[in-house]
Amino acid sequence: MTHSFVPTGVELLRLSPEILLVLAGTLLLVLEGLTGAKRGRELGRLALVALGAALLASLAAARQPGLAFSGSISADGFATFFRLVVIAAGLLVALFSGPYLRRESAERGEYYALLLYSVAGQCLMASANELIVLFIALETSSIASYVLAGYLRADRRANEAAVKYFLLGSFASAFLLYGIALIYGEAGSTWLGQIRAALAGPPGSATPLAGAAAAFLFAGFAFKVSAAPFQVWAPDVYQGAPAPVAAFLSAGPKAAAFAGLLRVFMTAFEPVSASWEGIVWVSALATMIVGNLAALLQSNIKRLLAYSSIAHAGYVMVAVTAHSSIGTAAAMFYLAAYVFMNVGAFAVVSYFARQGERYVHVDDLAGLAWRQPVVAALLSLLLLSLIGVPLTGGFFGKFYVFTAALEAGLVWLTVLGLLNSAVAAYYYLRILVVMYMREPSEAAADLAAPPAPVRAALWASALATLILGIFPSTVLEYASKAAALAP
Repeated sequence: MTHSFVPTGVELLRLSPEILLVLAGTLLLVLEGLTGAKRGRELGRLALVALGAALLASLAAARQPGLAFSGSISADGFATFFRLVVIAAGLLVALFSGPYLRRESAERGEYYALLLYSVAGQCLMASANELIVLFIALETSSIASYVLAGYLRADRRANEAAVKYFLLGSFASAFLLYGIALIYGEAGSTWLGQIRAALAGPPGSATPLAGAAAAFLFAGFAFKVSAAPFQVWAPDVYQGAPAPVAAFLSAGPKAAAFAGLLRVFMTAFEPVSASWEGIVWVSALATMIVGNLAALLQSNIKRLLAYSSIAHAGYVMVAVTAHSSIGTAAAMFYLAAYVFMNVGAFAVVSYFARQGERYVHVDDLAGLAWRQPVVAALLSLLLLSLIGVPLTGGFFGKFYVFTAALEAGLVWLTVLGLLNSAVAAYYYLRILVVMYMREPSEAAADLAAPPAPVRAALWASALATLILGIFPSTVLEYASKAAALAP
């Protein structure tokens, strides 16, 4: 594999977000060892500064696009888009994690270090141009996420969530690694561009080995994005993990895994799209149906949001099925909108649940509009965006996804996706009815005003959702340019 020489300084700039996050995470661990566990709040602020610096570094790296480290890293518009999305998710989660962890007497530097390591892995997944680097990035993010899921070590629910997540995640990693081995045997390379060139022969020339490799890689990615039939871990993990961690798992890792899936299947495996399009079609439909129908039956709001997250993965899979630059841009926009509206919803859950997460049922939200009208109004906006009501980011996300599907001739998948959206409206509107049309519950009656970090995260999520709904063109134009991935 030969590449033109890139100066070391430029290479480091193109990888600067990941470098900053890893160094900051290591510094947090060292500082905690030196200062003890009494400086959790200060270490949390340092983590916020590190995430803000990584955000700026991503923008700086975008000014010097190109390959780095022998072509294994691609600092292009696609990588920049997803870097900004996952770092923003980490920033919001770190912001409202502080009050939650202090309430649980568990605010320590290791929590923020794990968060930074996971975000670093997600950024690397978005920019990986080679399958081994992609696998290392995915494992970096996943291992930190497994530990975060069981961060509250005295909580048996968190322990169970972490064990389930780790065991099932290990199987998914094995699928992914086996897929990499198979495609290496077929193409003789793990670089995406060389794989594409090897598979771009005459129609019908691809061997069954390439199809098997695509199937195994898809299975690995499907677990990470909680797509059917690999979604069974999500409800139990989201319910058992601390609420801020559940918010993080539903946003950053999911967006990064979709970034990896899109880059691999829209570049390396694009010449053999006929071998995987049908699998993705079936998975997209099954994911929407399973997520929405199961969410109808949930009384625990964390499980409801978990099944909702599965359904939204199905909508993004519709755009993947279109296997076009328009579909890729639609998936990117949808994921950006989804991250903000879902993290904002979980921010309310983490605030409302109180110590020990005693209040996590839908009925506990009864009368919230009378006790905390601003919180209820912002949560309502986020829920309406999850439904896909006009003038919200969720509306344009679904609009672009289904438009891309129609242009690709996926009429039945579009019709069934729209029907699923109608089903989803029921369980979101049920929360609004409980908040506005019921007498205040015991949980809402003694609810104190949200701490400043929670308010900041909630307002930022709501404003981003509105901006994406009222002024979507800027983000969509950037996503459309970034979606033109170079092989």
